Amino acid sequence: MKDCKPASGFTLIQVIVALAVIAILAGIAFPSYKEAVRKGKRAEGRAALYQLMLQQERFYSQRNRYIAFSPGASDEDGKRFKWYSGNSPGTSAYEIRGEACANDSIDNCVRLVATPGSARVDASFKDPLCGVLSLTSTGQKDANAPECWR
Repeated sequence: MKDCKPASGFTLIQVIVALAVIAILAGIAFPSYKEAVRKGKRAEGRAALYQLMLQQERFYSQRNRYIAFSPGASDEDGKRFKWYSGNSPGTSAYEIRGEACANDSIDNCVRLVATPGSARVDASFKDPLCGVLSLTSTGQKDANAPECWR
């Protein structure tokens, strides 16, 4: 007569229960992770706007005017300004441009606009809460929600 050893391993029900628990935890954690990534990229955009505003103020102190710029700038002054928020265009979350403030000329006031996830930067990045971030040389900050500048 052979010795009967108990079977080792997991039953199908145990595996299904374990997978269900993992799926529930992932379902709870993933949205929080995505929001944390979004907040980090928002901080990247705000930091880029502040840095570019400092550069604009430096330019203003030397030439008594601000300058408009965009990703496709062809003039030498416009090429001085970085038009993306991160280390390279492909990994950046925001495309940035400088334009005249509403009801004013570029000589007196500049408005920096950071657009999330355009064709020239990481197009997969979307920010439905804040949308476009902007900062003017008068200190006005704008976004879709007030918590976007905190």
